[in-house]
Amino acid sequence: MIVKEEFLSNLRRAFDLNLYEVRIWTALLSRGISTAGELSDIGNVPRSRAYDVLESLEKKGFVVMKLGKPIKYIAVEPKEVVERAKKLVRMGADDNLKKLDGLKGTAILKELDSLHKTGIEFIDASDLSGAIRGRHNLYTHLETMIKRAEKNVTIMTTAKGLVRKVDALKPELERLAKKGVKIRIAAPVTKESVSAVKDLSKIAEIRNINKINARFCVVDDNEMMFMVKDDEDVHPTYDIGVWVNTQFFANALGNMFNLAWKDMQQAEKVKV
Repeated sequence: MIVKEEFLSNLRRAFDLNLYEVRIWTALLSRGISTAGELSDIGNVPRSRAYDVLESLEKKGFVVMKLGKPIKYIAVEPKEVVERAKKLVRMGADDNLKKLDGLKGTAILKELDSLHKTGIEFIDASDLSGAIRGRHNLYTHLETMIKRAEKNVTIMTTAKGLVRKVDALKPELERLAKKGVKIRIAAPVTKESVSAVKDLSKIAEIRNINKINARFCVVDDNEMMFMVKDDEDVHPTYDIGVWVNTQFFANALGNMFNLAWKDMQQAEKVKV
């Protein structure tokens, strides 16, 4: 059996399998029913590992052990495997969420907080910075920043960025607005983003920008993140942001935003 390595790699990522598991599984799919020894030879997996691998695949619902001697294995239909894999992912996620929720208020979390507070005392303000890679991680960190806001949140973004922020940050921005935190957003208002403007205009002051192309967020004129690439030119996986927690830099950028806010061609609030 000849299977391209790229195909095997894709299967490993999609189904969270190791190399031996994916080789044995594809070997069995090509045969329908087979013994561990045969699958070992076809999939180029050591015989000493074949039974362990098949046992693992059986537990995950990828194969069924046939009754009788010699022991043989039957391949489960791929569509059914997908459904079983989805169920396992849900179960695993639910179990992990319960474990993490169970940490709230425990001695473990208190000890972790104590360690963090102790360590943070030794950090110079200039060291509170970092590069964050991947758009998912960027928005996760943005949400964490915004949660800490007490006075204001300032955002400049693109039309596509505005749409993403509705999906990722709207609940947290709504919570802040109810607390009286001032939220200002500058972004191009286009056909693509007009729906997002309608959603956010209830909780934020939004102004249309056309000539400035930037992506950043400043919280309380003290903490900020700016993205270094145009989201039109970068794949989400390779998007990069720089986070800094320094009042001097964040306040300076906030002041420049204030000047641009006043001088924008459409200085009035967007009417939608």
